[in-house]
Amino acid sequence: MAREFTGTLTWLGHATWLIETSQGTRVLVDPFLQGNPKCPDEFKELSEVDVILCTHGHSDHVADVKAVQDRSGAAVAGMVELAGWLGKQGVKDPIGFNKGGTIEVKGIRVTMVNAFHSSSADDGTYLGEPAGLVVRLEDGYTIYFAGDTCVFGDMKLIGELYEPDLAVLPIGDHFTMGPREAAKALELLGCTEVAPSHWGTFGLLTGTPDQLREHAAPAVKVHALQPGESIGRVPAGKA
Repeated sequence: MAREFTGTLTWLGHATWLIETSQGTRVLVDPFLQGNPKCPDEFKELSEVDVILCTHGHSDHVADVKAVQDRSGAAVAGMVELAGWLGKQGVKDPIGFNKGGTIEVKGIRVTMVNAFHSSSADDGTYLGEPAGLVVRLEDGYTIYFAGDTCVFGDMKLIGELYEPDLAVLPIGDHFTMGPREAAKALELLGCTEVAPSHWGTFGLLTGTPDQLREHAAPAVKVHALQPGESIGRVPAGKA
């Protein structure tokens, strides 16, 4: 039986997500705020964040890491090579870990899992492999952030090992999997709730939640959020 979500998950546009747990912990995933054309203005200067998590090093996922940490003092975590690079950019005490590893930060358990994509800075600097993140909240509710990836068979293992209650999957196509592949990912994960990500930001990202519904099993609930909208019970609060 799926666990009940007692927190809030808010989409800030593109692949940026803000979790507020039932305990009030705020987790920001892949911060792309100022340059994000879909990010609502009230979130562009986020200052109340406890943890920042990064799936990979492309600028549309890490552009605002340092700015948010400077304002909030948040802990930052990501792939070990990416963490080292962020440290050189002035990010304080980034936590580097790797696939298969689990860390606990502010009561949140985060396991790094596989993803198939690429990861580099704008100048081509290698920033380690891309990753997905399984985020287990204080009450056990588990969200799988696939990051930027294609579908791959070992998503079945992720489902078996971590039993995510909600999957955040890219559906935009071109740079990541599209809706048809995302529907297969849900089948492999054994997950019946999904929040589509990495769609609608730019013209190349043509996949839509309606297309995902067409391909997904009838039992799947697609949370087709608009930027700034949330799922869950607790209001996201002030930026």
